[in-house]
Amino acid sequence: MKVHVGAGATEEEAGAIASALAEHFGVDIEVYAGDDAHDDGGAADEPIATAEPPEIEYPLDDDLGPTDREAELRAEIDDILEGGPEKYKQRLPEQGKLFVRDRLDLWFGDGGAGGTGDASTEDAADGVKFEDGKFAHFDAWHGNSPDVAEADEGNRLPADGLITGAAEFEGRDLHFMANDFTVKAGSMAGRGVEKFLRMQQRALKNGKPVLYLMDSSGGRIDQQTGFFANREGIGKYYYNHSMLSGRVPQICVLYGPCIAGAAYTPVFADFTVMVEGMSAMAIASPRMVKMVTGEEIEMDDLGGPDVHAKYSGSADLVAEDEQHARQLVADLMSYLPDKAGEKPPRSEPKPPTYSPDGIDELIPEAPNRPYDVHDLLDRICDAESVFELKPEYGTEIVTAFARIDGKPVGVVANQPTERSGAIFPDAAEKAAEFIWTCDAYEIPLLYLCDTPGFMAGSQVEKDAILEKGKKFIYATSSATVPKQTVVIRKAYGAGIYAMGGPAYEPESVIGLPSGEIGIMGPEAAINAVYANKLAEIDDPDERAEREDELREEYRRDIDIHRMASEVVIDEIVPPSDLREELVQRFDFYEDIEKSVPDKKHGTVL
Repeated sequence: MKVHVGAGATEEEAGAIASALAEHFGVDIEVYAGDDAHDDGGAADEPIATAEPPEIEYPLDDDLGPTDREAELRAEIDDILEGGPEKYKQRLPEQGKLFVRDRLDLWFGDGGAGGTGDASTEDAADGVKFEDGKFAHFDAWHGNSPDVAEADEGNRLPADGLITGAAEFEGRDLHFMANDFTVKAGSMAGRGVEKFLRMQQRALKNGKPVLYLMDSSGGRIDQQTGFFANREGIGKYYYNHSMLSGRVPQICVLYGPCIAGAAYTPVFADFTVMVEGMSAMAIASPRMVKMVTGEEIEMDDLGGPDVHAKYSGSADLVAEDEQHARQLVADLMSYLPDKAGEKPPRSEPKPPTYSPDGIDELIPEAPNRPYDVHDLLDRICDAESVFELKPEYGTEIVTAFARIDGKPVGVVANQPTERSGAIFPDAAEKAAEFIWTCDAYEIPLLYLCDTPGFMAGSQVEKDAILEKGKKFIYATSSATVPKQTVVIRKAYGAGIYAMGGPAYEPESVIGLPSGEIGIMGPEAAINAVYANKLAEIDDPDERAEREDELREEYRRDIDIHRMASEVVIDEIVPPSDLREELVQRFDFYEDIEKSVPDKKHGTVL
């Protein structure tokens, strides 16, 4: 509180006033003298006296304290923290899992800073700010409940098997949810569902990220009338996921086989991490699959990490173990803001791993010779900042978070080592979803274009190349974050459209001297336009010479210098200057204002 006194007040008088007011109001007081006030009536830069409220001192003879009532409550809480039946806790090490309370210690307590991950020996509450609903379903199982005649240790239901609360993680506040697999295999029922929904709804209001630590067998079928189809039942999970989508980051880590309804939380999350040897997700269990289809299959083959990392694209990252999963999420969150509308966090700038001077030699002159785009990123981005997502899915395109001069960017890069960088359906879908996510969380986009375009053929048509390619182009068109496009080498066909070409209103399109932009590559063009005329040349040597001439003529037409001369692109940049050029352009356009037409939403995604 700021207080103003007359100009004649001494420092002693001002100090006495500050002390009295601080004690009376219980707040910090700043006293400003009249002579030190600004002419406009505002406070001066420095107060003449300050005071803090005194600490409360309890009487020495105060003999009041906790009673047996509080002791009994603490004993009940301790009992709840023990989790489900002991026999199920004993099985966790065989499954490679931590008990859920130890898992919380790993994430939020000393276990995450090199501790043992044992909540019984360390304070798991260090990073947990508070927990909601410890006593959920207490009356159904605990011996202190008037509804329970005798406690049954084999039917313990502490917290109804689902823990929710708020915690500090890597210096960031977030909401969390964690299943207790010792309570009916982490299954979901009425009280736990209600806790889950409250947590989501509060996240929607206060705009803090949500972390889901999933280990659930699905809903408790024998109790489904209490939560399945209700307005505030398990179906509301996915409504809330949809409302949270793009509002705050939702990150899900899978620690077990998540079946049916439990499998939708990971796929609704913005980012999903699976753990080798323990994670799985599927619409139905192997037993149900056999009953419905007759197919016999193991859980890992049905929906394990390999399935979702390589084939479905539902897993963004695969962790080696629980500790690795935590580290992956910590790295991931370093690129993300707390909520939509905020800028992503910045880090201290670092030079790239390798000098940008090597870029020109890295890029082969021949458009069909491969190189690894990761090597290019190591010469553009800050050292150790490239964080790739879905690395085993749609491998013709690399999607990654990275930093350039300490600022997060989302990288969409064609990968020439994978089928020459042609865009297949899975790669198009992966890129579209990544662009959409970056745009939701204000992460600028960097396109590194080196592609012969969208793949052709009967199989890719069956795999929906047009449909998924459309989504890729739509996402690029609709993104309103700053965008920079670099034509590294070949930019053929509709590939340049999806990869942020000139028509898609990037802030800049710049090219390297190896760049080419055309409807198709030289070989395809010669075959399409001159096939009949070349066939009329009988002499093979003469025909080959004419092909070379036509090829060079065509390449001159699509050369990056022609594109710059006709102002199709903004600039040709010496490869050694590419990183600095991107630093300057991202910095200059950081606060650019862009919008889409006034409408409810598009119809493509």
